[in-house]
Amino acid sequence: MNVRFTSEDDGARLDRALAARMTEHSRSFIARLIDEGRVTLEGKPAARASLRVAEGQTAEVDIPLPAAAEAASQDMPLSVLYEDADLVVIDKPAGLVVHPAAGHADRTLVNALLFHIRDLSGIGGQLRPGIVHRLDKDTSGVMVIAKNDEAHRKLSAAWATDRVRKEYMAVVYGTPQKSRGTIDAPIARDPRNRKRMAIVAGGRRAITDYEVIEPLRHASVLRCVLHTGRTHQIRVHLKSIGHPIIGDPVYSGPQWRGIPDRRLQKAIVSFGRQALHAVSLQIPHPKTDRLMSFTASVPEDMASLIAVLR
Repeated sequence: MNVRFTSEDDGARLDRALAARMTEHSRSFIARLIDEGRVTLEGKPAARASLRVAEGQTAEVDIPLPAAAEAASQDMPLSVLYEDADLVVIDKPAGLVVHPAAGHADRTLVNALLFHIRDLSGIGGQLRPGIVHRLDKDTSGVMVIAKNDEAHRKLSAAWATDRVRKEYMAVVYGTPQKSRGTIDAPIARDPRNRKRMAIVAGGRRAITDYEVIEPLRHASVLRCVLHTGRTHQIRVHLKSIGHPIIGDPVYSGPQWRGIPDRRLQKAIVSFGRQALHAVSLQIPHPKTDRLMSFTASVPEDMASLIAVLR
C-alpha cells in the first residue's frame, strides 16, 4: 500500500501519519510493521516509528496476509520437564516455532500446548496463549508456559527481576581472550537491515555475562547468563566481541573456511542451526513464590558438534 503525505502530515511522526491515513489499522499495528521492516519512506527502510514525515513524501507499507483468528489444537509431542496446576516447563527442540506467525500458521509450540493443556492462559491472545517468554525457532532448551491468567501475570512481573535467572550454552568460533566477562551494549533494530538486531547507540540496554567453560579446536563452549531479554541478545552480543555462534544464519558468516581441518569444517557446515541452548531457568513459582530451577540436557546435535571439535 502506498501513502503520499500532505500538508496535514508535515512534521508528524511516521506511525501517527500512517495511522491517520490507514484508519482500518491501529497505530500499534503500524508501529509493529515499521519495527519489522515492512515500511519504507522515500524508498528506504523506515528506521523507527518516530521519524518525522514531510509534505510530498511517499511511504510504502507491506501489510502481511491476515493469520487465522486463533491457533488450532494439534497433537504434537512435547518434552515436559515439570507441570502443575499453574505452569508447565518444557524442553523445546530446535526447529520448533513458538507461536503462529506469517510463514508458520501451524505446527508450532502453541498448537501443541493447546492439545495438551486445557484452559491455557489467555493473556497472550488467541495466537500466543500462555507464552511468557520466547526462544528463537532454532534455539533449544527450557521454556515455561503459564496455564492460567494469574500465573501469567505473576511470571511476567517477575521476568524483569533478578529472581529469574536464564542460563544458556553456546558454541562459538574462537575463544575469547578473557575467560569471563560482561557485555553491556544496547540493542535495537539494525538501521541497515530491519530484519536483524544490532548494537545501536540509543537502543535498549542489554547485559550478558559470559564464561568460557571449555576451549575447543578453533571454537569454545560458553556459558551465558542474561540480565535482560532483548531479541537475539546473546547472538548479537557474542558477534560484537568477535565470537559469533556457530551455525547462526544471521550473525555469523563462513568463518569455518579459515579452519584447516576439513573434518571440523564439515561438522560445522552440516550443523543445521545456531549452536545455542537454554540450559537452565530459575523462576519464582507464581502461587507459592518458592524459587524453582529447571534444567534441559544438552541436545544430541550440540553434544555431537562439541565432541568433534574437542
